[in-house]
Amino acid sequence: MAPSKTLDTRWVRRYRSFFIIGSVILSIQVFLAIKFFPTEEDGEENAQEHRDLSGRGLNIEIVNEDPNGGVSSRRFKENYLVGDDEDSPSNSNAVNGLYNRHKVPPDKPDLDGRISPGDKVPHRNGTSLRLEELDFVPACDIVTKEAISAIHRAKTQRCKRELVNITCLIQRGRLYPKQLTSSCPSQGFTAGKSLGCYEDKKTFRMLTGYFANLKLTNSPKHCMNMCLQSGFQYAEFTPQVPKESAEPGEPRARIAFLLTLNGRALRQVRRLIRVLFHKDHFFFIHVDARQDYLYRELLLLEKTLPNVRLARHRFATIWGGSSLLQMLLASMGELLNLGWSWDFIINLSESDFPIKTNNQLREFLTANKGRNFVKSHGREVQRFVQKQGLDKTFVECDAHMWRTGDRRLPWGVQMDGGSDWVALSRPFVTYLAGINGTTDLLLQGLITSFFHTLLRNSQFCTTYVDNNLHVTNWKRRLGCRCQYKHVVDWCGCSPNDFKMEDWPRLQGTEGRQLFFARKFEPIVNQAVIHQLEERLYGLYPPGLPNVASYWQSVYHHADLSPPPDDSLVTLTHSLLRLASKLLNSDACSVTPSRLLEVTSYHHQDSYKGSLILYEVSVGGSSDVVILETWVRPQQFLWGLKMNGPVKTLKTLYVSSDYDQKEQVSRNNLQTLGPFSEPVLVFQLSEGPAGASAPSLNLTVLWVDPAGQLAEVSEVHVEDASTVNHVKPSLREPLLPGVWEVKMVLNSSLVAGTHFLVIPLQLVSGVEISQHQSTFLHNGPAQSFVAPEGVDYERFMASAGEKLALRRKATANSKRFGVDLQKWIDSLTNRFYKVVESCAASTRQTSLCGGVILEPCEGTVWSSLAPDPKSQICTVNNITGRMDRSHDNTVNTIISQDRSLEVRVVNDDLLYHWIGHEVKVDIVIPTLLITGHVTREVIVADVLFKSHQGASPPTLITMFHIGFGNEVDQAGYKFTPLRKRPALKTHLR
Repeated sequence: MAPSKTLDTRWVRRYRSFFIIGSVILSIQVFLAIKFFPTEEDGEENAQEHRDLSGRGLNIEIVNEDPNGGVSSRRFKENYLVGDDEDSPSNSNAVNGLYNRHKVPPDKPDLDGRISPGDKVPHRNGTSLRLEELDFVPACDIVTKEAISAIHRAKTQRCKRELVNITCLIQRGRLYPKQLTSSCPSQGFTAGKSLGCYEDKKTFRMLTGYFANLKLTNSPKHCMNMCLQSGFQYAEFTPQVPKESAEPGEPRARIAFLLTLNGRALRQVRRLIRVLFHKDHFFFIHVDARQDYLYRELLLLEKTLPNVRLARHRFATIWGGSSLLQMLLASMGELLNLGWSWDFIINLSESDFPIKTNNQLREFLTANKGRNFVKSHGREVQRFVQKQGLDKTFVECDAHMWRTGDRRLPWGVQMDGGSDWVALSRPFVTYLAGINGTTDLLLQGLITSFFHTLLRNSQFCTTYVDNNLHVTNWKRRLGCRCQYKHVVDWCGCSPNDFKMEDWPRLQGTEGRQLFFARKFEPIVNQAVIHQLEERLYGLYPPGLPNVASYWQSVYHHADLSPPPDDSLVTLTHSLLRLASKLLNSDACSVTPSRLLEVTSYHHQDSYKGSLILYEVSVGGSSDVVILETWVRPQQFLWGLKMNGPVKTLKTLYVSSDYDQKEQVSRNNLQTLGPFSEPVLVFQLSEGPAGASAPSLNLTVLWVDPAGQLAEVSEVHVEDASTVNHVKPSLREPLLPGVWEVKMVLNSSLVAGTHFLVIPLQLVSGVEISQHQSTFLHNGPAQSFVAPEGVDYERFMASAGEKLALRRKATANSKRFGVDLQKWIDSLTNRFYKVVESCAASTRQTSLCGGVILEPCEGTVWSSLAPDPKSQICTVNNITGRMDRSHDNTVNTIISQDRSLEVRVVNDDLLYHWIGHEVKVDIVIPTLLITGHVTREVIVADVLFKSHQGASPPTLITMFHIGFGNEVDQAGYKFTPLRKRPALKTHLR
């Protein structure tokens, strides 16, 4: 035994050092693990440390934990990477800032499964409510982490109080009903009735719709409730199939278009109304409460069109907010009280556009009176509930949707949901609005009483049609980037704008029961809208002015909301002074007096500049003349190594309000002030022979006017087909002056650009004082500290140059009054170009000293130039529609024997037989076109062909026809507005 002990001791001595090293490593790992997993106190400190000083606070991401403590990657991906929420009625999708994300787990689930989350009071989780931030005493002890986070992030005391009150109701189990009753006819089926036993296997199930493993809570009642909630066989009905055509003698449907508008796309709204208009239809328009410009301009329509009304009770809606439903229900109630006789409500936004004619839509709805058209989610219900956050409680206040915790959906009803864009019948809308004494508990009990769930569970369940008449341009790769996290504590998706490359998708809707498409934005792509309108209603005549141009308002002096951007107002005042100097001479003095409007000008889907409308005084007199000036920002892209990868750089500029979904900056004029959030936008062009640009790892250096490094950004570029952007975390206020962006690749400076951060002369319309100027224009209080290990100084100015730049920046920060104005003008003159000016009035084109300006209405660029495609014009008494600019006259065609006269009016076709009107069947007119197309009219030989397609077709006397409408490959098809008996006589 002794040799064995000696051998063991020898082995221990030999490997003692390894044992010691292993023990040290193990101790270090244990220590790091303890430090890595934060305690509850650490979590609270981190939450406050990452709190945004601007008051915007945190955005919470929930990591769903399973009962075994593991994180479900599938649940995380479903909740945060995708979502099918429709977008808000808003034209602006720009992300206004990247927020710090702080991941916090939800309250732990009850592992015994005996108490549902909706019934119990959640236990404490270590985060306490900071009572010192409240000016009231909460009615209960708030214990849920999500609610506490929301209360801390809310800006106003009113919002904090609302969040507290609702959270207390949830904790007491008094906010939501536990059970509701469906009033959908059961058609002889009895809920809960046993149908006997049957053999079932996991590998082959009789009921394959949904499977849930309810280990601890399974019971016949629980299972039945879940199946009912999910809408399976014995709890739901068969969706309706819409009819293709109406019954003979059925009165034609009348439509109320509910337009829910936001933004400033006035001309596109007018164009939409022109296309949809018919004297038998109605337009009820809700403009967001924050949009003074759009409301003021559209209010003028009430004076000229008796079937147009604007909502007086206006809401400020946000993407995904409960205010959207409140707005729709309130607007529907107002519509019912107007006394208009309509059959359907169709809600649309400024981003919608029809893809079939007015007549086709009307015929379809006439055949389907009383039915309700909604688009369901198209997936298994329980997954939809989790994905859309229907099992969470959300509260809207401070223009934000706050998530305050979990909730349990009521049993007894089938849950459904999907798109917010619907076509609803009048009886169902009356039920929704609670008129005629409706006391249905579904309206009172469903906090998410959206149209799908109410349709499924009300007496209108048999009118449900799973089709909202829309086609939506989903591009998940671009539209599902959580770009609305700054307004909603949830991730969702938003559809993309249609562009010309999406035209095949629109063509594919020809044979389907789809009548609208979304989204369209003329400021992004107007060509697709133009082509779609001409496809429906014919070509615009050649020479029609400004068909390819688009104007959109940016600023109007009469607007109170939204408040104007101070940097935009300062910049445009400076540009007015520069434009006036160009008009001045020894014999003429032009002085700008008041800024009126700023408009963004686009031509052929390209930004051409901005237009400034303003008043001037001429020659020192009291006479006021209105001028408009076209200005354009200058670009300063430079490259040092043109033989390197920088050759593939297509564009490079700095702006703000970058829209990740559409890959464009909404700030076309590139106006940046001390409190702006700059974004570097660049794109790589395709390489030779169609090869993509190489993958690049770029470093972006942000250099302020004092020559100091303000931020370092790292970006990896892979896809040359997309527009890339870099948003730095710059400290505010930004130092005004000329900034520089430098791009570094492989330790070499390859490209860069300059951009302007303009000093502020006006704040809220008032000229700033010297004290305000020093505060606003002195830069941030703390300087940026560059990361260690990298020498960025070799890309910067020398120490002497930096000192001179710092002294200059300090001196500039003390400027005010006229001195500040001169500094601003010198910067503006470098970064912007005045292109042209015109006179708003044709009677005031001559200023003084021989200075004569062109009238604005005679130019192609002015916002006062003719824009017939967006003009609200007269209503044609024959067709009931608005006359398009090219078909105000009636084309009259007489056959060779002068016995048949055909009058073509818009898309209507009337026959006259020897001076007397002849009734014509709706199925007859199909014109087969041969001949040639000229720029003025289509000159063609016309052959009438019977609807039945007889071969050979019945030949009618050949004659020539001229009209200005589009001819497709199948031939031009006329659609009469009313059904008529068939024409009996044929011409030979």
